Amino acid sequence: MQASLSNVLQAKQRGADIRPTVDQLASLAYDQGLLPAELNELIELVTTRNFLNQASLASIIRNLYPATSVSGDLVIKVIGCLGHGKLKPSLNVQAALLKWLIMIQNVVEGRNCFLQAYPVLFNLLDTVALRSYACHLLALITRRRHVRPYRIQALLSLSRQTGNDPALTGLLRVYKDYYPEIIVGDATRGKASAFNHPDSQWRERLDMIQQAHAQRRASLSEQPLDAFRVARHRLNGTKNPLIPEVHTSHATENSVTLEEIETVDGFVKSLEKIELPNQLIAILSDPLLQKLLLLRPQAQAHMRACNWLNSYTQDMRAGSSDIHLVDILNTLKDYVVVTKALPPIFLAFLGELMNIWDGIEGREIMLDILIYTPLADFQELLANLFQPLERKMLDGTSRSQLQILEFFTSLLHRWVVHWVSSEKKLLEASESAGRLVTHVNDLCLTLIQTSDTVATHGKVLDFYYQTSSLASDTYLLTHPQATAVPPATLIYNMFFAASPLTASRVCSVVAKYKEGFQLAMSAVGGMKYTPTHIAEFNGFLMDICNCLWRERALSDEDANAQGCLIPRPLVKDLSSYVASLSIGGPLAGLFSLSYSPTFSLSAISHLREEEETVEEQEELNIKHAGPVTRVSLRSLENMGGINLSWDDYRCGVLGYLGSRNMGGVKHLLSITIPTVRQKYSSLSS
Repeated sequence: MQASLSNVLQAKQRGADIRPTVDQLASLAYDQGLLPAELNELIELVTTRNFLNQASLASIIRNLYPATSVSGDLVIKVIGCLGHGKLKPSLNVQAALLKWLIMIQNVVEGRNCFLQAYPVLFNLLDTVALRSYACHLLALITRRRHVRPYRIQALLSLSRQTGNDPALTGLLRVYKDYYPEIIVGDATRGKASAFNHPDSQWRERLDMIQQAHAQRRASLSEQPLDAFRVARHRLNGTKNPLIPEVHTSHATENSVTLEEIETVDGFVKSLEKIELPNQLIAILSDPLLQKLLLLRPQAQAHMRACNWLNSYTQDMRAGSSDIHLVDILNTLKDYVVVTKALPPIFLAFLGELMNIWDGIEGREIMLDILIYTPLADFQELLANLFQPLERKMLDGTSRSQLQILEFFTSLLHRWVVHWVSSEKKLLEASESAGRLVTHVNDLCLTLIQTSDTVATHGKVLDFYYQTSSLASDTYLLTHPQATAVPPATLIYNMFFAASPLTASRVCSVVAKYKEGFQLAMSAVGGMKYTPTHIAEFNGFLMDICNCLWRERALSDEDANAQGCLIPRPLVKDLSSYVASLSIGGPLAGLFSLSYSPTFSLSAISHLREEEETVEEQEELNIKHAGPVTRVSLRSLENMGGINLSWDDYRCGVLGYLGSRNMGGVKHLLSITIPTVRQKYSSLSS
């Protein structure tokens, strides 16, 4: 196909019609894109005089989709064919090539080729057929060093001659961004071109082609984000009516503005000399300004941005603004996600914003923002921010309660990460974290009553996994502790739930607390103390072990045991009822691994696997019918059944649970029951 087009004859001399070949070429280029060598050959074809008709040339140019980045040499070749001359392509072809340069300028390797060719492109403004696209391309590539008095004079003169051509007016406005005090008067007040992307569908197709090509080569196709240039909404076709663009007025020849920065090297070299823009509210949407103020903090920047947002809020209250609340929230979210910080002045603004927020519009966005709330005095945050948030969101449904719980879980996670990574001790951190846990305890107790499901239990346990790190992290234990443990009622409700996964996760949380408390009661960082909640914690720890291992469920006779908080008269009545059933065991043993409605299926399944393993070597005369007890195992061995000790059986059940992602039970019992710990120590040795 390339050979067919490389030596094009006049139409009368051709042996066959070339249009099917052009159509086939265009179709392939549209489907797969063009590699550099193919793109170079086609550019060579369309930039030199040939006998292809205008329709064929236009079809080829329209489908010049580069599959990879475009080299600067190729751009220079295209720009070199522009202008007047016998050997130049027609003006229609030149206009199509200019449009193509506009559409591919984001995928060009480097920008030096455009900057070097700036004078050539500027001289094209005299050609009416090329002026519109030339102005658009110049607007995209113009930098401060290109704005010179003679060019300003030439543009003003040409604009007057053409009756304020919109394209020229648009370019003048770009020039005015760099020298607002030079370009004055009515020159930029007329109708101006917006310089939107010429063909958004073409750009989308280009993205798809380049992504597909990169996947075929098993390599990343993402181009590096252009985060070292100021954002220009009108040039990329987007529009943000809320946040103005970065503009720096009163610039001099020796000053450095953000608009002049193009690379990371230029940013670093000029960091201390860069002047701040006129409107610091642009920090909310401009990545380059965010980097500047992160490296050169300016307290006034956040203050001015907050004042700007407050003015929008007041306008919304008065009903005199077209800006929606969700627009403000989206803008703030973009900022905090990038900077990973929520300045105190913005927190105060969000507190005021709660007064006009309905609790529904942009709810997820509001929560995503507040996750970045800094670690501070919890009582103050609760009064000014969290309680107003809860009043707006909580509507009596479990869905709203779960959203609040997930928010506090994420917030606590960020606080713990910040706390651990801090180089200095945060004196109020432990107290704030402890008060947050205490506050959320009530919410969790409410949730398991309004929505007693496995999914809800999972969300609650996600929160307590975060709280357990407060008591188990070695670094955090060197700080004064104010850690709160989960309420005993909550632990018992979830432990006795019908889900083995939930019960296992409860055991896992309790195990993490136990390890942390053991560490806390030893010398940690020169400190030795006893956690204030150790008595309450020991209560449900002993009760869980009594249920699962010691066969003393609901007993309060052992030290620290609370009998699962079941009233004694009720326990006596239940014991009498179980005894009347003649099921072979007392009430105290019905919550063990063998009898528990939560773990009995896993227990008997483990025994069946053991019996099948033995049967591969020898035949068993009898199999256990279940549930398994110490006495039944001994009797089974005497009757020709499996030879398995009581402790081996129970440890095997713990291993069976662990192999099915329910290792919390084994973890808790192995660090609490000496016989279990010794058993696993002997197995490992």
